[in-house]
Amino acid sequence: MPIFAVHYTYSEATLANRDIHRGDHRGWLFGLVDAGTLLSSGPYPDGSGALLIFRAEDEAALKDLLTQDPFARAGLVDAVRTVEWLPVMGAFAS
Repeated sequence: MPIFAVHYTYSEATLANRDIHRGDHRGWLFGLVDAGTLLSSGPYPDGSGALLIFRAEDEAALKDLLTQDPFARAGLVDAVRTVEWLPVMGAFAS
């Protein structure tokens, strides 16, 4: 199954609401980890966004899944970039 890198972009304007919704967002992510769909996730230290590494059937299925993120539902993600990724070495290489 393909692996995708997802880059979320955040703005300063959404910071307060991200703090409010962070628990729901992380709960949703933990569920995806348990299901084997999300391989890793974490914010950038400068607060500009986050990187999420997913397994998904295809990009369309992934984009559909991302609409369920509580951050997305609350309008807290300013931009989303999804890129299929082919790791050739390390923890995610097949």
